[in-house]
Amino acid sequence: MPASPQTRRVAQTILLLASALILDAGCKTIAGVRPTTGVVIARRAQIRSSTAIVAADLKEVLRGDVVDIVETKDTRAAEGSGGEIIEQGGERWLRVRTHDAESTEGWIEARNVMPQEQLARSQRLAEEDKNTPAQATAQLRASANLRLTPDRSSDNNILLRLEGGSHFEIVGWKRVPKPKSAEPAESDDVPKSGTAQTNSRSRRGESDAAKVPEEANELWYKVRLTPDVSPAPAGWVFGKQVELTVPSDIIFYRSGREFVAWHRLDESERASAPGKEGESSPQPGSWVILEKGDSDEPNPADEPDFDRIYVLGYDKTRQEHYTAYRSHDIRGRLPLRMEENGGNKFFVVRVEDGKEVKDYRFRIYKDNNGHLRTEPPSDLPSSNKKR
Repeated sequence: MPASPQTRRVAQTILLLASALILDAGCKTIAGVRPTTGVVIARRAQIRSSTAIVAADLKEVLRGDVVDIVETKDTRAAEGSGGEIIEQGGERWLRVRTHDAESTEGWIEARNVMPQEQLARSQRLAEEDKNTPAQATAQLRASANLRLTPDRSSDNNILLRLEGGSHFEIVGWKRVPKPKSAEPAESDDVPKSGTAQTNSRSRRGESDAAKVPEEANELWYKVRLTPDVSPAPAGWVFGKQVELTVPSDIIFYRSGREFVAWHRLDESERASAPGKEGESSPQPGSWVILEKGDSDEPNPADEPDFDRIYVLGYDKTRQEHYTAYRSHDIRGRLPLRMEENGGNKFFVVRVEDGKEVKDYRFRIYKDNNGHLRTEPPSDLPSSNKKR
């Protein structure tokens, strides 16, 4: 007996609903297993057949290689029938797939891979300063964490661990309140060469006598990195691990003040000259330098980034530097910028004027004798007033 039209319509509706449910479940399953992307941050690491100690190495990946992350696994130590450890414990592992012809799939320790989401946040940080010239160059005294924010009270903002000696550009800095919690594993102190560690308890009396006032704030540098140093192009580094690499051309002109930022004014003439044994070294040149003197109190919250401007010219004929300009004391803020307008060249700094921070332009030019001159703005404020 043929089904009635109403029965057929009900059956069709049920079939359509069932198909929709199956399709929806299928889409959710596909979305659930869709791999995320990560980038290798270790200099080199192995993709292995499993998380076991005896697992085979399937493929070596290098810093910057992109992989798909298809599964995450937290391992605990597992014993074999004879009591031997067969699986490594206390580690997070990722099952990944390479982006090469072999599409190798296997396991890698999570600490060797940065998820794409974190990398994108670092890239956005770099984008903020794409038009900011390098303020200074520096290197790490010891290994330190590269972080997304200037805060070491938590590990949630760590991008990766940079190796000691890593070089980078500084694009800014910031002073933040020192964490009240105990000092994390990221040590501030680097032992001097040739010294031995001493028992802290046995020398407690001596160290207490030599204590200096506790610093309420700490310095952080916002840095820009090259791909050979880090896949993450930007981040923050704790200041006490950073050593500024002042160019050899100007380092001997420090006189009681630290150089915090510098920029060469004659970049077009920065050709290399032959040095000893065939090596090359940059030709001496002219520089604008931002200097900072010691403060009366340790790291006050309102401390300026720099307090004096120093312009150093270079006489090619005599092959010697000379002072082209030195400002009075000011309260300056980074960044230092360069501008060119109608054939005139300027360097621009930000200086406090009362409660405001304003841009001040300094024209740089050469006189009839070819000597570098600086024309400062007539309304450059002074820092003589107590704040």
